[in-house]
Amino acid sequence: MSADVSTLLKQPSHLTPPSTPPSKPTPFLRRQTQASGVGASLARPEPARQSSAPALVRRLRRRPSGAPPRACSLARRRPRPETQAQHSACAPSAASRGGGRGGGRPARPVGPFGPSCRALQDRAAGKRQLSPQPLPQFKTASRRALRPAASPDREAAADAILTEGKTQPRRLRPHRFSRGAAPPARGPPKFSSFVARTNTCGELRSSHLGKEVTLYGWIQYRRQNMFLVLRDFHGLVQVVIPQDESAASVKKILCEAPVESVVRVSGTVISRPLGQENPKMPTGEIEVRVKTAELLNSCKKLPFEIKDFVKKTEALRLQYRYLDLRSFQMQYNLRLRSQMVMRMREYLCNMHGFVDIETPTLFKRTPGGAKEFLVPTRDPGKFYSLPQSPQQFKQLLMVGGLDRYFQVARCYRDEGSRPDRQPEFTQVDIEMSFVDQAGVQSLIEGLLQYSWPDDKDPLVIPFPSMTFAEALATYGTDKPDTRFGMKIIDISDAFRNTQIEFLQGALSKPQGTIKAICISEGAKYLKRKDIESIRKSAADNFNQEVLPIFLKTNRNWNSPVANLITEEQRLELIRLMEVQEEDVVLLTAGEHKKACSLLGKLRLEFADLLEARGVVLRNPALFSFLWVVDFPLFLSKEENPRELESAHHPFTAPHPSDIHLLYSEPEKARSQHYDLVLNGSEIGGGSIRIHDAELQHYILATLLQEDVKLLSHLLQALDYGAPPHGGIALGLDRLMCLVIGAPSIRDVIAFPKSFRGHDLMSSAPDSVPPQELKPYHIQVSWPTDSEAEENSLNHPHNPDS
Repeated sequence: MSADVSTLLKQPSHLTPPSTPPSKPTPFLRRQTQASGVGASLARPEPARQSSAPALVRRLRRRPSGAPPRACSLARRRPRPETQAQHSACAPSAASRGGGRGGGRPARPVGPFGPSCRALQDRAAGKRQLSPQPLPQFKTASRRALRPAASPDREAAADAILTEGKTQPRRLRPHRFSRGAAPPARGPPKFSSFVARTNTCGELRSSHLGKEVTLYGWIQYRRQNMFLVLRDFHGLVQVVIPQDESAASVKKILCEAPVESVVRVSGTVISRPLGQENPKMPTGEIEVRVKTAELLNSCKKLPFEIKDFVKKTEALRLQYRYLDLRSFQMQYNLRLRSQMVMRMREYLCNMHGFVDIETPTLFKRTPGGAKEFLVPTRDPGKFYSLPQSPQQFKQLLMVGGLDRYFQVARCYRDEGSRPDRQPEFTQVDIEMSFVDQAGVQSLIEGLLQYSWPDDKDPLVIPFPSMTFAEALATYGTDKPDTRFGMKIIDISDAFRNTQIEFLQGALSKPQGTIKAICISEGAKYLKRKDIESIRKSAADNFNQEVLPIFLKTNRNWNSPVANLITEEQRLELIRLMEVQEEDVVLLTAGEHKKACSLLGKLRLEFADLLEARGVVLRNPALFSFLWVVDFPLFLSKEENPRELESAHHPFTAPHPSDIHLLYSEPEKARSQHYDLVLNGSEIGGGSIRIHDAELQHYILATLLQEDVKLLSHLLQALDYGAPPHGGIALGLDRLMCLVIGAPSIRDVIAFPKSFRGHDLMSSAPDSVPPQELKPYHIQVSWPTDSEAEENSLNHPHNPDS
């Protein structure tokens, strides 16, 4: 645009935006301040519009020369109190206005992606700002009031615009919610919108008396051909079957339809007769007197009853999953899951400016980690891999300047199912730029607190934190259940001068130690066979000896070692372990990590035994969150202890205090990894990432001896100005399983896989004809009898159980 045009289209001085005060610090970030327009400007882009140059030219030519501009339309809106002085003369421009309908909005950013660095500096200094892009300002702020007068110069300016054919880029509209503010309250959901019913079965109450209603649902059960209970997703309602001859056709339909048939009924809501109300039923004060009915679909004989109290095998439930989903428990599980995910989206996107981005499912093999599913292609010998997580993509998004990424991501692992894991799973994936560990933890605590179900006790934040070394030494695991005690105690000092050879030998070895746990009232609830069974399990699985010791009570199944303990050692043990009457002490000796891991496993097994016999140890209504931090960066490989592997993944940044150890003793280096644990289950894990290409290359090539060609794209991206970044992924399936109290994650997934990773409903995976395999250049090599027998031994469980 020529200089003449810029001069003609300059904003009038009386519409210059007022100075903007310094912005508040942005939560979760290491940086101290952030302009209010930068992050918010990316939250919700305006729909793209066509070039507005011709329209602008028409406006330039429309008004006669010298005509005064009309009063700004923004001045007629009710201003905010803090901008009353500016509005009294004329409203501020679109770039700085705060008034409007429904209260103030965040200031609109200047330019397509917010203010420039210089503008941020001037804003922080309290200087008045002029928009560096007058055309968008002119168009937005003066659509009615600032139409400039036509003149020969303006005609020339318009011709110049058409000649250049350039228009200013559209600004991204800032989000309508200010940071930290909740979205506006919405009314209750309209369950009967867009459909033929007037109400749901579960919403009818005494307030609906006399109302004519039309209901759709399944016949739950029928009683004496006089009443039936109709069910939909919302609840149950009792329906009165007409008995008079004029309604014989209606009676026939409702009396002959099998249970679980789908029907439509229309009638009047009436009160139940006095004394026949059902206080256990939300609709127990009313019933529906039917006038018309229609059988929409008859139901065949069911493989099991659709009732929560009817016991079904898991294999049968998975085979007829579409029937199992009708149960109230499954309806509750899936709807609560949907509600929590929606609240997470609100918190992340609406309140904190995260961008919901989908990443590819077809990718390439990633070194390290779990086994990945392979997808053949038509290129000979070339395969896709289904990603275990969007780890590389979310790091590349940070390199791309997206700043805050979020996704409800589908992930895959080629491994068998367990109660808390299956081949395909869902995680809430999050990544942020310019963040540290404390920022990520604060974000997740706020996210869970905001999305927590209303029927649960509110969460108290911040969550406690514990180092990996503390968790292992105290609970014997990196995911401790802190709802009960039974902590591991180091009693090595009490036996420094012991004459017991077993304990002497353990203390003489490197990292040798003596550990013990105290089982409260164990002598009262445990039997000798329980102790013997657990001792055998410890010897078989850990090659470790466990000794039961009774310090304040006599048992004929006391360990022989107990007779060798001196009186001084016995008193010291009672003091250290805080032993009471009927308590049992379990003692083991050996290498520190091995001894702690064994007692950590026994701690959980004895908790299960005691609870099975009526002792309450773990409150099911208590949700005990814990951060575990300072994990080791590397672990020694089991098959070759001299080689290292990543404790989590190779993109985790080392602890700042341990970077020097990478070049001398890498096995001692700690990482900036953190896990979130709930009631003894890991529900989330994340880390601060490596953003330096040279350090990432050194770890991959030198320490882990991985093929860096597989990650050449990531290494190259890190070389192009990658910002410091970090993130976390929450296991949504596992989180929902714990929140609901379900025994398995399969109870919170609509269509899960079985123990062996099979879909029992559709019999997937299935065989493929050879002609369909030919384009992918692969053939099936059937296993021999010996290989098939070995495979069955590796999977002894029935896949359908």
